[in-house]
Amino acid sequence: MTTLIQKQWIYRRQPAGQITAEHYELVEQPLSTTLSDGEVLIEARWFSVDPYMRIGQSSKPTYDTEPHPLDTVQQGGVVAQVLASNAPGFAAGDWVQSYTGWQTHARVHASGLKRIDPELAPVTTALGVLGMPGRTAWFGLTESGKPHAGEVVVVSGAAGAVGSLVVQFAKRHGARVLGIAGGQAKCDWLRTALGADWAIDYKAYADADALGTEIKRLTGGVDVYFDNVGGMVTDAIIPLINRRARIVICGQISQYSGGLETPELGPRLLHHMLYQRATIQGMLARDYLHRMDEMTRIVAPWVKAGEIVFEETVIDGFEQLPAALNSLFTGEHRGKLLVKA
Repeated sequence: MTTLIQKQWIYRRQPAGQITAEHYELVEQPLSTTLSDGEVLIEARWFSVDPYMRIGQSSKPTYDTEPHPLDTVQQGGVVAQVLASNAPGFAAGDWVQSYTGWQTHARVHASGLKRIDPELAPVTTALGVLGMPGRTAWFGLTESGKPHAGEVVVVSGAAGAVGSLVVQFAKRHGARVLGIAGGQAKCDWLRTALGADWAIDYKAYADADALGTEIKRLTGGVDVYFDNVGGMVTDAIIPLINRRARIVICGQISQYSGGLETPELGPRLLHHMLYQRATIQGMLARDYLHRMDEMTRIVAPWVKAGEIVFEETVIDGFEQLPAALNSLFTGEHRGKLLVKA
């Protein structure tokens, strides 16, 4: 075999609001299987679908100097298997993690691959609890949130890939945890499966004042707020922060689908930061990439022992990738969202 058919989703148009297949083009083309020294041929099995992909489509400045370039393969994390190798340390059948994006096959230099041990945990965890979401949750909570036993930790987007892990990590630190999610089923899951002390369906409240009143009634006040969503939920929480509270800005998903170009500016709540001498810190997973081994040493044994719940929502079919990305912003999934090739 000297060539195979490679499918790619090419990012063609910048979305202003919801993402559809119209913003992408599905192309097929032959891919040479001839490998140079150090190259590996991989076939993607699982694709990670993450909110940061939508941030990269903003024309306004973000944490990258330039937006995701048009007319290129959509970037993203992948779990793949090696089909052929011309690099030491990689053999056909090996499981690997790569950042080769939305394409079914790729020739990759070995330096762009990370081996996955399928004996340690299911290979999909390399895109979830033992991957970028796990890194975000662990270091965002421990380094920025700094929870102490007995404190109240509130997590928005608590049923998502990152939030669901923050809930469990905070409980392991001895904190009392309130999870906020959309829908009663997710809230029930937060309490029964993840061990949250309280769970609130934000959709059941008309405005920030009503939501804030209920959070105050349950918790008495907030020491750590791990924010994945922004918007009305954050407006409700900031007036409730305790002295020297820590607010971790991990995501603002309520603003991503249409709000990146014209952000929704909420009430001026910074006076509460002054009153309580609190801190707000943004955090990005990339800042802790060099500390992945540290996180894995701590969290992987918990995963292997079955002590961490890591829910996965799996969508079948490479053709479903654009729709899967859009579904992140409509609340249709729980835990880590994956597309299976």
